[in-house]
Amino acid sequence: MAAEPVTHPTSPAPWWTSALDLVFPPRCVGCGRRGADVCDACIAALRPLGSQVCPLCGGRGWIVGADGGAGTARLCSCREDGVSQRLFEAAGIPPRYRHCRISRFETSNPSRAIATVLERARKVAQQYLDDFIRAEDGGLRRSGLLFMGPPGSGKTHLAVGVLGEAIERYRVRGRFAEFTSLILQIQSTFDPGSTESKHEILDPLMSAELLVLDELGSQQPTPWVRDVLYLIVNHRYTHQLPTLFTTNYQLPLPDEKRTRPVPVQESKLDRGRDPEPVPDESAKLLAWRLPAMLVSRLYEMGQIVDMTSVGDFRREVGAHGRTRR
Repeated sequence: MAAEPVTHPTSPAPWWTSALDLVFPPRCVGCGRRGADVCDACIAALRPLGSQVCPLCGGRGWIVGADGGAGTARLCSCREDGVSQRLFEAAGIPPRYRHCRISRFETSNPSRAIATVLERARKVAQQYLDDFIRAEDGGLRRSGLLFMGPPGSGKTHLAVGVLGEAIERYRVRGRFAEFTSLILQIQSTFDPGSTESKHEILDPLMSAELLVLDELGSQQPTPWVRDVLYLIVNHRYTHQLPTLFTTNYQLPLPDEKRTRPVPVQESKLDRGRDPEPVPDESAKLLAWRLPAMLVSRLYEMGQIVDMTSVGDFRREVGAHGRTRR
């Protein structure tokens, strides 16, 4: 038999409680806005997911404590998984990557040197997640990570692992965007029959508490593509919002004594197809794919996780049938 719903205490609240509420209105335990212990929007969001009624809260999603009649509300434990699940679904993580967790990242490799690189990358991702909430003020951290390495090295797995676990652990509003798909999605809004606008696509990415921007540099750097990327990256840079990038191109580490490549001339940027690969190592640098201003911002937006020495793990899976990284 289901337990009866929890009700507010019948005893009247002390006069001073009402006076304090006028000066310091209570904050919603769901979203933090002032005005109510649980606001109407969060009540709707915290509706039971199934027919089973929680014996602790009676299916309401929150518990009102009998603290002297003040009626302080707190989220019930039965709703924590529900909120995380909704946030996870809203993050836009593709089905192929939904299983990704930091703990499931495979680091074993016949080469001890490569195994060390993988272990270091996983450790950086785990430490970033553990320190996502700033100890000094309880706010979210302001910096991100940039995973760089060849296709199949596990960059997206780690980035999505951090995103998914941050949603589950801290209930942050996170988003995933693969850059090429994002460009195509924005281009579709130019169709007169489109049901969504460019702002409806970009606004959630720019305001997300944690964003994964996958395959940075994958699109041919036309002026329009550069403008879209600049809009997203610069907004998150100026507002100090943490972003996780992945890229197949190389970004020289700050302590490396490398000569930066000469930027591609503006007249050569607007092409329909990527240029043919050239043997010059500098062509692999992200600076060939992004404006210098954005490259400079990337250095300030987070820690570089270098996985360039790792091979294509997806080929290993196909050849040997190993478990997915």
